[in-house]
This record gives sequence, C-alpha cells and structure tokens, in this order.
Amino acid sequence: MAGEERSKAASTGASGLMRPPRTRLDQPKAPGLKLLPEYDPEAFGRFSERIARFLGTGRFIVWMTLIIIVWVAWNVWAPKELRWDEYPFIFLTLMLSLQASYAAPLILLAQNRQDDRDRVTHEQDRKQNERSIADTEYLSREIAALRMGLGEVATRDWIRSELQDLVRDMEERRVVRTSESDEGDRRGPTRP
Repeated sequence: MAGEERSKAASTGASGLMRPPRTRLDQPKAPGLKLLPEYDPEAFGRFSERIARFLGTGRFIVWMTLIIIVWVAWNVWAPKELRWDEYPFIFLTLMLSLQASYAAPLILLAQNRQDDRDRVTHEQDRKQNERSIADTEYLSREIAALRMGLGEVATRDWIRSELQDLVRDMEERRVVRTSESDEGDRRGPTRP
C-alpha cells in the first residue's frame, strides 16, 4: 500500500495535477493502434501455396468449366424470374475477373516462396560442393605425399631382388674362392 501511495505522489506535480507516466528507454515501446490487421506471413504463404497448387490442377479446370456451363445454361434456359445474369453474362465476367485478380498475386507469392526455398537449397548445395572439392583436393595432396613417401620405402619385391643379387654375388665369390683354392692345391703351398 505504501508503495502505491508513493508512486501516486511521485506522479503528481506541485500543482497536484496528474502527469503522464515517463517512458522508459530501456524497454520496448508498447504497440500502438494499427490500421491494418496483423497476420502471420508464414501461414498466409502456406495458404497461398495451397491455393496455387489447387489452381494448377486439372481438377480446378474441370470444376471451373462445370460451374461456367451450369451458370450459362441456367441463365439461358431457366425461367426469366429465376435468372440472375442475362445473356452478355456481365456478372460471370465480373466473377471470373475477380477470381483471376486474386489468383495471380497468390500464384506469384507461391512462386516467390519457392524461389526463396530454391535459393537456399542452391546455396547449401554450393557450400556442400565447395567442401567436397576442398576435401578432394586435401585427399589428393595426401595421396601424392604417400606416393612420394612410398618411393623411399623398400618394398618386398625390391628387398627380394636385392637379396637374390647378394646370394648370386656370394655364390660367385665362393665359386671363385673354391677354384682359387683348387689351383693353389695343385701348385703347392705358397710361401709368404
């Protein structure tokens, strides 16, 4: 209670008149009176896409054709007092124009939303392609480095061929030594 009395006393000036409350700059401004109704753009966009999908079907064309045939037939063959649109069918023309005037912007809105989705998808695909190219280049460099490293590593076949060469050399030396020792035995002991 005491807090309320203090706030009332603070809002009155020396003259005792009430002054308007101060606006706080650290808080958002309260929404004012708006002339246009508020709507959810996503919900409206989904609604326009549903309409555009329906307008682009054969079912819509069949229904529209049937309605126009019934309209014309009724206004031609019905009793005069039950007809609402005589021969030049001005009211039918007005209704079709009204339908077209609403359908065109809804279709354009649906196309714009699809373009936005395509743009986002294209951007994501482009980024994924860039990552794939970077990964491929990195792997190519790594494979090249491994190939260069393998050029310096002894492979099994290379070691086998080197060992075979050493075995041949050893056999040749043994043959040469045995032939020299056989010749030395025939000549007699050598003196130092």
